[in-house]
Order: sequence, then structure tokens, then C-alpha cells
Amino acid sequence: MPNAAESPLATYIAHLKRGELGYQFSPSLGHAVFYPRVIAPKTGAADLEWRVSNGLGTVHATTVVHAQGGATHNVCLVDVDEGFRMMSRVEDIEPTRVTIGMRVKFRVHTPEGDEDPYPVFTPVENGQ
Repeated sequence: MPNAAESPLATYIAHLKRGELGYQFSPSLGHAVFYPRVIAPKTGAADLEWRVSNGLGTVHATTVVHAQGGATHNVCLVDVDEGFRMMSRVEDIEPTRVTIGMRVKFRVHTPEGDEDPYPVFTPVENGQ
């Protein structure tokens, strides 16, 4: 396993810091694996390879969160084109306008302070 000293989470965050959406692929399963892990689910094989997503996906589910004393935002599940689903949010649009089936594109959100970056999505123009 290449770079076994670095945890899967550390590798994932390193991809985000480079502006990439990294994910793992398992040849023994024949499909993408997400959230990053040490061994493949179901097979237990240590054959996970890191790949970089093209960053496009489709909203699978969405909800609006009305935080007490905070800004309203959405939480969604995105089916990324490479074959995995992840929880995130869609920015640059009113939370109530995010719809199931909407095409979205990945971008990195870098919080202030020493928090790690995390993935968010924005609507894709014309459904690309």
C-alpha cells in the first residue's frame, strides 16, 4: 500500500488542499469507495487506489436547515459521476432552490482559522 504511514483521511485532506476531490477505487470491488478507508468494504482487500474526481455530480437528496440564530443552509447528498455518494451542501444559490436532479460542480471551502478544508458544490450552468 503506497504511503501507508499517512492515514486515508490525511490523504483526502491533502487532495482538498490542492483543490481536488480525491476518492478511492477498489479493483476487487470494481467501483469507487467513499469515505476514505484503509481496506475495501465487503472484500477486506487492501487494494484501494487514490483517484481524482472530475468534480461533477447530481443532487440525490436535499433538505433545508433553519439553524437557530444562524443562516439557513441546505444539506444534500450528491451522486458524484465517478460512482460514489457524499454528503455536502450547494452554495451560491438559495437553499430552497436546490433540487433533486440538479447538476453540481465541486469546489473546496476553506474555513477561517486552522480548520481543514471541506468539499461543497455549486450549481452547474445549463446542466453540463
